[in-house]
Amino acid sequence: MSGFVVYDYIVFCLTICVSLAIGVYYACAGQKTTSDFLVGGRQMKVLPVAVSLMVSFESSIMMLGFPAETYVYGMMFWLSNIGFLVSCLLATRMVVPLVHPLKITSINEYYELRYKSRYVRLLNLTIGCINYIFYMGIVLFGPGIALESVTNFPMWTSTLVVAVAAVIYTSIGGIKAVIWTDVFQSVVMFMGIFAILIKGTMVAGGVSKVVEINQNTGRLDMFDFNPDPTVRHTFWSLVVGGCLRMVGLNIGQTTIQRIVSTPTQKDANRVLYLAGPAFFITLTLATLEGAVAYGYFTSLGCDPLKAKQISNPNQIVPFMVLQIFEDLPGMSGLFIASLFSASLSTLSSGLSSLSALAIEDVVKPNFKSLSERTITLIAKISVVFIGALCVAVSFLIAKIKGPMSQITFSVLAAFGGPASGLFLFSVFCPWGNAKGAIIGTLLTAVVGLWITTGQNFSTTLKRAPGLPPGPIDKCVDVSQYEMTNTTMQTTPWTDYYYSTAESTTEYETKREKKPEGLDRFYSLSYQWLTGFLIVVSLTLCSAASIISGRPDPASVDVRYMLPFFDQFFPFLPKKLRKRLYCGVPFEKREEMLDNMNVWSFETSYKDKTYDTKNVDGRKQQEDKATELSLLTGSTDEISNNQNVYVEISSSALENGGK
Repeated sequence: MSGFVVYDYIVFCLTICVSLAIGVYYACAGQKTTSDFLVGGRQMKVLPVAVSLMVSFESSIMMLGFPAETYVYGMMFWLSNIGFLVSCLLATRMVVPLVHPLKITSINEYYELRYKSRYVRLLNLTIGCINYIFYMGIVLFGPGIALESVTNFPMWTSTLVVAVAAVIYTSIGGIKAVIWTDVFQSVVMFMGIFAILIKGTMVAGGVSKVVEINQNTGRLDMFDFNPDPTVRHTFWSLVVGGCLRMVGLNIGQTTIQRIVSTPTQKDANRVLYLAGPAFFITLTLATLEGAVAYGYFTSLGCDPLKAKQISNPNQIVPFMVLQIFEDLPGMSGLFIASLFSASLSTLSSGLSSLSALAIEDVVKPNFKSLSERTITLIAKISVVFIGALCVAVSFLIAKIKGPMSQITFSVLAAFGGPASGLFLFSVFCPWGNAKGAIIGTLLTAVVGLWITTGQNFSTTLKRAPGLPPGPIDKCVDVSQYEMTNTTMQTTPWTDYYYSTAESTTEYETKREKKPEGLDRFYSLSYQWLTGFLIVVSLTLCSAASIISGRPDPASVDVRYMLPFFDQFFPFLPKKLRKRLYCGVPFEKREEMLDNMNVWSFETSYKDKTYDTKNVDGRKQQEDKATELSLLTGSTDEISNNQNVYVEISSSALENGGK
């Protein structure tokens, strides 16, 4: 089997160059304000933002981890896509109506407004940054092991290539470069996925043959309604647990940044309505790749994992690509390009998001005298620093066992669980206060780190066995491949996979073994971990708030909360829903937001009461300065502007500057 040829390298390099060119273009176009750099001046169109949000959720984790999951454990994992879709749609009821009217740039700004406490804001900033840096480190790890399996490129070289490319076009082009690069990369990604599915199915013997092979080994057994939370995959853990796990992505800075980059709340909802189904479809395609790969290698009579031709399951798809496209130069390069595109989109979105957090939560509150130009420069420098941290994390991730999907969901739950719990508590629990939020979130983070560490590094915990691997009776070149391939070192990944069952009978025997002692606690399914930590967070935050003194319901600032029953049970009688407010004046929320005047930008956009083409350059600059001041809460800029066209009430100044 041959590796990369010249045409493959050309296709791969072209993808990287186009991504960089988009960043250079928007750098030359210029960002006049920090708002332009971070949120595109809040004038981005729905479709490109939706596409960008979709591919931001996807990465090497999807391109490699999902097929690996299906290859080893079967198609049941597909059920988690249903949970993802439901969670995206629920975000239109609990994220968009809260965040978009406030015109904030980061979710952490919301926490300071909600609790009138900077400490809650800094706590969530810390948790969110750690969570996202680990996430991007995992994303960086994927292309490295993929390219290492098909070429002689060492993993660290590939990791640096992806990181440097993403840092360059994100730091110079801002959010506009990120969004439009995501659009381009989504096209490349879909081309790679469809090429693999079509060609792989044809070579394996057709759709019916692939279905038959997977069905014979139990890989199409998708419905297990066992309520035991320690079972790795069940219908409940995948659908319900997947939905709860997605809450962390819906409140992540990447999502928030795209929601507020749209001009109206209706546009923000449309973004999620488009991104959710698109996300569902692409995850389904990625899952099918694993089934096609198993059908292909079984039909060949040579399972590359069992034969030790590759060192971990995440290399299964790139290894198959080299074989099925051996006679089509350039197609292997297209796949690697699609993989790198998926990772670049996630990495660039994360870098842009963390840059926005650094500016809004660290720089602006502490250095109010800095000019717009200086702040934008700091934002660009922060992208480089964050990128370096992600590279360091990617090398640590290589030490953890399991498919990339499992690594991602288990490791990130330690931080995503507490963050998701804090958000839900803040939005729907009017009895919450700052002390309760801080104490409950910190304790939840400790519990999450404890469980995650035990799950990934326990030496006595028995791993869930995979389904029976394919045959190796026709692997004629195994010994030669083992001697020449540089990836054939024994690694934690090989130990993990080779510990799986060799037959259906052995698989069932291993599955019946139950963990004992502390391992019983560690054996909680990684699909349930985020949901479990959300429950822990809500419980601890509520208990701490009640003990430290819950606020008077009538005094709760409803601008920063949502009525639970209004959002999710609007069909209930209005009188009943009002009683369920429990004394909290939610009926005044819309009026208070109007008085705060945060909707004036959206109203002016809709009604278009003035013709912007007839406004001279000076008035345009003043309008931008006013808008930026409202978004950042800087009352000094507002008072210095003599020609403000939006009347700002005293309450807006008082609350916006907090």
